[in-house]
Amino acid sequence: MGDASGTGRTGGPHGRGTAPATRDRDPAGRAQNQRPRDRFGRPLPYGSPGVPRVPDDAVFTPEEGLTEAQRLLDEGYAFHAHEVLEAVWKSAPEPERELWRGLAQIAVGLTHAQRGNRVGAERLLRRGADRVAAYGPRAPHGVDAPGAAALGRMVADDLAEGGGSDHAAAGLAGLAGLAGLADATAIPIDTSALRLRRTGTPGSSAEE
Repeated sequence: MGDASGTGRTGGPHGRGTAPATRDRDPAGRAQNQRPRDRFGRPLPYGSPGVPRVPDDAVFTPEEGLTEAQRLLDEGYAFHAHEVLEAVWKSAPEPERELWRGLAQIAVGLTHAQRGNRVGAERLLRRGADRVAAYGPRAPHGVDAPGAAALGRMVADDLAEGGGSDHAAAGLAGLAGLAGLADATAIPIDTSALRLRRTGTPGSSAEE
């Protein structure tokens, strides 16, 4: 099965052809992503310290996935939030699958923006926004589909105009010290601007 970015497990943000034949497993026997990656999901040399990854066989309920993905977005880890949302997408019932796929694409679109890949980011953000928007204001599990779609399109528009973006790069000074932002092409993106739940639903910012 391909990943939620629509590019396939070996051709998407998880890397091309880097997975060894023997999979790493944690003490509980769960599959681990062996290639270390930085906070933006970029591959690091084997043996380098990296950011812990979401296991390939992780399972999240929709509520667990929304909570964990929002926590990661709030901390600037859009790539890892995408992995959580992708895990929910894999086990979601058919009527909900495009919702979770779209959310994962918006998150990985933000990741590509963080990496400085404007063209890839814009494409994924618009693709994800279109999928999510189709669910409207009554999307299941309290998902703020219109808000997530609007954020994705807003960042895509800013990137297309060559911006950093003025709307989504709030908190630049606080982000300046994060690993990876020393790169010439990296774009400071406030990933916490993506709010996954409708205001007033359990776990939304209004309830925290």
